[in-house]
Amino acid sequence: MVDEVTPHNEFAMIGLAPAAPVGLSALPEGTFDGVAAVVTGGGTGLGKAIALEFARLGAKIAIASRNPEHLDAGGEEIAAVGTEVMALQCDIRDPESITDMFNDATAEFGLPAILVNNAAANFPVPAEAMSPNAWRTVVDITLTGTFLCSREFARRHMLAGTRASIINVGATYAWTGGPGFAHSAAAKAGVKNMTESLAVEWGPYGIQVNCLVPGLMPHEDMTSDIRGNLGALHDKDDRQPALRVGRPRELGYAATFLASPFASFISGHTLVVDGANWQRRSLTNPPVESVRQQMGLGPFEG
Repeated sequence: MVDEVTPHNEFAMIGLAPAAPVGLSALPEGTFDGVAAVVTGGGTGLGKAIALEFARLGAKIAIASRNPEHLDAGGEEIAAVGTEVMALQCDIRDPESITDMFNDATAEFGLPAILVNNAAANFPVPAEAMSPNAWRTVVDITLTGTFLCSREFARRHMLAGTRASIINVGATYAWTGGPGFAHSAAAKAGVKNMTESLAVEWGPYGIQVNCLVPGLMPHEDMTSDIRGNLGALHDKDDRQPALRVGRPRELGYAATFLASPFASFISGHTLVVDGANWQRRSLTNPPVESVRQQMGLGPFEG
């Protein structure tokens, strides 16, 4: 006898489960007791969310940023969790500034065992209108800064003979390209590739290197262009296969797992945390609009 087929209209779209409540973790309490973590761009947004999850699990946190205001606000919120935190001004384009930042963190906490390369630069611009300085700024911060921080961190652990974990923050357009974001997409593709290269080079020295890619995770520190794009949508949840957007702490959950003893054999991996949104495809495509049209710009006039 053939099983009865349930009519299509009886299937309910319920989406993926909600994020775990704030303050809970799949990892044991105190997983990172006695461990220091450096989070670049850790004073705001997703970097702060990652730092908070490490702090809740006992890590001492050093957040680094060029902006003193970001450091002050982020430092206060992380300290409220009950951990030690220090805020360090650092321009990750400058090797001397990076050296000073790690010197200060090490003097206070001992050699940090975790580095989260979260700091990046990005803004929408049609490629034909992008200035050389705009290209250099985004690539220098996002790609070169990630490399320079990783190199300084790894060299210190190689000299000390200690194990460590590096987590880079990527983007899905590292695979697909990003019209309107040619500078950032190229830099993030470099970050993904560099993650894989460094994982092989530095694995023998006990250094893991992985990459995390966030999906849409709205937060109070979003840039004005992202906030504007979201504001133009009536409902952003129904545009995600999960039928909800992500919560910033969900990126923190993934980061703490990758740096934990339970992920010690995972290296060279890029983990996308976006509810499968970047893989979605439509059966029919919408009409093509140029980047200039999408940004409300007129014809290019040189």
